[in-house]
Amino acid sequence: MSLSKEDLARLIAGDIPSGAYVNLGIGQPTSIARFLEEDSGVVLHTENGMLGMGEVVPAEQADWDLTNAGKQPVTELPGAAYFHHADSFAMMRGGHLDVCVMGAFQVSAGGDLANWHTGAPDAIPAVGGAMDLAVGAKEVWVMMTLFTKSGEPKLVPECTYPLTGKACVTRVYTEVATFHLGRSGVTVTQTFGITFDELASRLDVPLSKG
Repeated sequence: MSLSKEDLARLIAGDIPSGAYVNLGIGQPTSIARFLEEDSGVVLHTENGMLGMGEVVPAEQADWDLTNAGKQPVTELPGAAYFHHADSFAMMRGGHLDVCVMGAFQVSAGGDLANWHTGAPDAIPAVGGAMDLAVGAKEVWVMMTLFTKSGEPKLVPECTYPLTGKACVTRVYTEVATFHLGRSGVTVTQTFGITFDELASRLDVPLSKG
């Protein structure tokens, strides 16, 4: 069986190293915060200027002065700190984040990331801090569905959408498989409800088993 969004968030949370400084991108990645163990020591960063961010909370519990970069209400954890937007981006660009998890429209076999614009005439481009995260974080992981609603793969030989970053993605987490990307190519590390051969038949990129 393929993974639900919650299962996928739980899987990623379990793979984040203890004590890591992590940015969770807008959208699905924000749900990962719910599944981090209290004693993990993971410190969440948000580009609007906070370290020590907690999980997203429902509107009835919201303090609307306390939001993540996606304008969702969040909690703060003991020791949380606030700072200027410029300082936040300096942390991102300066290589001070261990892991960033972002969504994507496409990821190439070489690790290129496209997640801010499809190029469609009616689409509203929204890059935010994604380019800074793509080049600044030590590890860039992607959380996405592997296929579009029309069944086209989003893990592709080359991205056709405008790039956010080149050769920056090291892991891709999807509802049917997880992939590690590197010099040896694309390695399938886990599958969920699909066999390796079925997966290989639906993707136009060479795969190896991890």
